[in-house]
Amino acid sequence: MSLADQTSPVREGEQLPIDVVDQYLKQQIPSLEGTPVISQFPGGASNLTYLVEYANRELVLRRPPFGHKAKSAHDMGREFRILNQLNAGFPYCPKAYAYCTDESLIGTPFYVMERVRGIILRENMPAELGFTADQTTALCKSFIDKFVELHNVDYLACGLGDLGKPTGYVQRQIEGWIDRYERAITPDAAKWEPVKQWLRDKMPADHHKPGIVHNDYRFDNVILNPENPMEIIGVLDWEMTTIGDPLMDLGNTLAYWIEADDPASVQLMRRQPSNAPGMLTRRQFVDYYAERAGIRLDNFDYYYTYGLFRLAAIVQQIYYRYFHGQTQDKRFAKFVQMNALLEQMSLQVINKSTL
Repeated sequence: MSLADQTSPVREGEQLPIDVVDQYLKQQIPSLEGTPVISQFPGGASNLTYLVEYANRELVLRRPPFGHKAKSAHDMGREFRILNQLNAGFPYCPKAYAYCTDESLIGTPFYVMERVRGIILRENMPAELGFTADQTTALCKSFIDKFVELHNVDYLACGLGDLGKPTGYVQRQIEGWIDRYERAITPDAAKWEPVKQWLRDKMPADHHKPGIVHNDYRFDNVILNPENPMEIIGVLDWEMTTIGDPLMDLGNTLAYWIEADDPASVQLMRRQPSNAPGMLTRRQFVDYYAERAGIRLDNFDYYYTYGLFRLAAIVQQIYYRYFHGQTQDKRFAKFVQMNALLEQMSLQVINKSTL
């Protein structure tokens, strides 16, 4: 059994017109041979990711989801630009080859990039890896090291100084995600009123050293070298990347970090093997990040709570599409329950916080 990330047949309702895609790609990359076979990567709750296999080359196609989309989300041109320019300062970005703005082809803009073959850790650590707890700890620290490295990239030297506005970043994030959540509300969704008020009341100043914010840094968005699984060779999903407060980005990542001692209800949300023996706890994660970044992080409650709320807003935006019949993907049916659980987790953090 191969540990390299595998694709599946394209989900119903998310097919691509093969002839149209083939014609476009051969115009952009004339060396392509044969008729492509298109399959789908197993993620894709947000942007959809397809493998386009030719006789002599593998490509990855990214497009926005079907149905309702947040106004500022799923900018294919922006993601294409980030991949092309950030690679100079952070060599873990896949190379992007073509960006199509002609919506008549598949109904939306899309872009195509290289396929980086490797292992992606999803819900559970593959037994075939045979990692000891010490090896898992080392991999976890390497994962955090790459995160710190990204936050320290000279984004001006990469030509990405206009990617975001660091001044006022924290306030824009809080108000922006509150607005997105309220626009995606459904009658069965949690209201989050106490949490929203707390986030407004306890808002910290902007970070003194803004940096590249990935906004979706998780183990299932990094690629491990299949020849040496301890080595990270790629980082994926740059659709929400901007310039801003790296501690807010750390809060985003910690919102996904389900540790071994979390309750069973929380374990159901886990999408990466952050509970495996040897993985750092959230507290250890924050401490190691602070050590590597050379900063002090005495109280992380605000950023973690923000990450939980932001995750709930993303979950609710996806559930909104399902609730209104804009997607038939059954994975999203229980997202409203995940939203409610995230609210309870946030309230627990706030009730214990010394902020």
